[in-house]
Amino acid sequence: QVHLAESGGGLVQPGGSLKLSCIISGRTFSTLAMAWFRQTPGKDREFIASISWGVGSTYYAESVRGRFTVSKDNAKNAVYLQMNALKPEDTAVYYCNTQPLIPGLDWGQGTQVTVSS
Repeated sequence: QVHLAESGGGLVQPGGSLKLSCIISGRTFSTLAMAWFRQTPGKDREFIASISWGVGSTYYAESVRGRFTVSKDNAKNAVYLQMNALKPEDTAVYYCNTQPLIPGLDWGQGTQVTVSS
């Protein structure tokens, strides 16, 4: 089985920073890229950023462009999300997953990010 484990969330004041980690363990499947998503109650999961396993091409949602940076470590099967200049509207549960999504691959538990003074 493949397991997705997000970590690094927490409580931070507006303007602060957090770095999230996503570790892929167990069986590793080849995918084009990894992506970060976030979700708040009553809303669908929102795409945040992605990075390809090959050349490392990155893409960002407009809402986080210029503030968040996605990176990877192929050898460690890990992806990271550096979040700077956090805003209250960034409050959400953050998830990582493959891109494209693989049917039958369970989402991880996510990591809670709360931006509040």
